[in-house]
Amino acid sequence: MSGTPDPSQSTGGRIVISVDAMGGDRGPATVVAGLVRSAEINPEIAFILHGDRAVIEPLVARRRVLAGRCEIRHAAGTVRMDDRPSQVLRHGGDTSMWSTLEAVRAGEARVAVSCGNTGALMALAMLRLRKLPGVNRPAIACLWPSRGPVGFNVMLDVGADVRADAEDLLQFALMGASYARNGLGVARPRVGLLNVGTEENKGRPELRAAQELILAAQETGNYDFVGFVEGGDIPSARVDVIVTDGFTGNIALKTGEGTAMLISEFMREAFAKSFLSRIAALLAYTSFRRLQKRIDPRRVNGGVFLGLNGTVVKSHGGADATGVSAALKLAFQLARSGFQERLSGRLAAAMAPVQDAAGRIAGAPARGSTEGA
Repeated sequence: MSGTPDPSQSTGGRIVISVDAMGGDRGPATVVAGLVRSAEINPEIAFILHGDRAVIEPLVARRRVLAGRCEIRHAAGTVRMDDRPSQVLRHGGDTSMWSTLEAVRAGEARVAVSCGNTGALMALAMLRLRKLPGVNRPAIACLWPSRGPVGFNVMLDVGADVRADAEDLLQFALMGASYARNGLGVARPRVGLLNVGTEENKGRPELRAAQELILAAQETGNYDFVGFVEGGDIPSARVDVIVTDGFTGNIALKTGEGTAMLISEFMREAFAKSFLSRIAALLAYTSFRRLQKRIDPRRVNGGVFLGLNGTVVKSHGGADATGVSAALKLAFQLARSGFQERLSGRLAAAMAPVQDAAGRIAGAPARGSTEGA
């Protein structure tokens, strides 16, 4: 997006985040409350807020901390959670989601954040921002609580596309490693390829082919490839980035979320079962609060769309003010680190040899041909 204005120039040097006020289950009041939390903590952040001005303006006006730091842009339409992406692509030009992405496309903001319909957001992002050169399929990356040094691992893809061939998985590895460096501060991430076993002969042919590509690109990509990993390694300290296709990744993510909720319910039931168990819960209150904070999904709210000409953070549809603030914090960290520019350069450098080799294979004469003989 060369030639576009620098969004920091018109906001006193602050980093501008474009925010969809109308997306999500809880409405604009929750989104604005998240903006307030971020603004109170971070003086370097500013916002362009998109949605129904009549609804948003009174909410913003009551928050003194947002004065001079929040521009409101009117958008009459709203993308509902049950809207089909194809409908939004055809008729969504007046929506807050479309307007949010347009601000990034025009260079007025560094990152887009929305709590809205995931499928529609990905479809619009691909339409308006386009894919980075050489990227076959964008991916959605999420953070997973882990025993690693920073407390979280990156996993992708978790639902952008159910398919992925060997070259796609290589691109996911490069994008995930860049995210871990710039979003989590891991200098040289360890990358693992999710499989049904760690043995080299396990898995589908595309996984074995991807293993070779990811290993060959580790120096250019500035990561260490640890080989195949299994489901039990997702929260482990063995890796920082887990690479998989969107079908497998989404099932793993939803299974993990459901299991965490089940364990939480079981613990509440156990400590409420008797008088003595309630006393035990009181004695262990501090430890439980620490555990709750460690695994609180609101702290890692925000899936990042990778592989586009612009950074997009998808907040959970049911996020509260804490969750929205966490997504904004992630968006700010990625923008401040120059993540988008670094990702683009790293992908171009690492994918060039792969694409050259593919081109030579495609241009080679068929077996038995007399061409060039």
